[in-house]
Amino acid sequence: MIEFEGITFRWLGHDGFLITDRSGKTVCIDPFQVEGDFDPVDVLVSTHEHFDHCNIDDLKKFVSSTKTEVIGIPMARETLDQLDCKTVHYVSPSETQTIASINFEFVPAYNINKFREPGVPFHPKEDMKIGVVFEMEGQRIYHVGDSDNIPEMADIHPDIALIPVSGTYVMKAKEAIEAAKVLNPKLAIPMHFGTIVGDRAMAEEFAQGVSCKVEIPSKE
Repeated sequence: MIEFEGITFRWLGHDGFLITDRSGKTVCIDPFQVEGDFDPVDVLVSTHEHFDHCNIDDLKKFVSSTKTEVIGIPMARETLDQLDCKTVHYVSPSETQTIASINFEFVPAYNINKFREPGVPFHPKEDMKIGVVFEMEGQRIYHVGDSDNIPEMADIHPDIALIPVSGTYVMKAKEAIEAAKVLNPKLAIPMHFGTIVGDRAMAEEFAQGVSCKVEIPSKE
């Protein structure tokens, strides 16, 4: 567990986090290959449709038909429409919504220099995949999603940033360091390592290269 300013971050592995405030309000983002049982969350976020961010078996572990509001992009509709949840909100970058009494902003997440083949990025900007910014305990939390260091980050101003560091599909550690300089958070938590691609050494490289407080997560 990582605790900061009354907020608890439980890393679920990869890009997945279970985030809880003092009142018990819960937000889960991108669970993947999670083990065990979980209570239903207030808000469940899938940043995009890829299997490691929108896996139906993992998502089902966090939903209740009477409580959970789900956030996702239209490209993930085939999966998210299968969930027995309270509501699914389909969103796009630049939108803002208040969901379960939490103010959310949805921002772009895309690749600049990570390609599956020449000229074809893994996460094209036109797909309108998202990062999410939301407030808990007066702190702005930014989950970057699968993204490179993009110009839109200059306008986000988070207090807490959850930043991918593994390279291949997202920022390399050195690129994440440059992104953190732009974001200038109070706390940075590296992610997107330990599953599929990347290892803890990349998170440690990131931690050594930034001036803000860093907490490297570990699975319990």
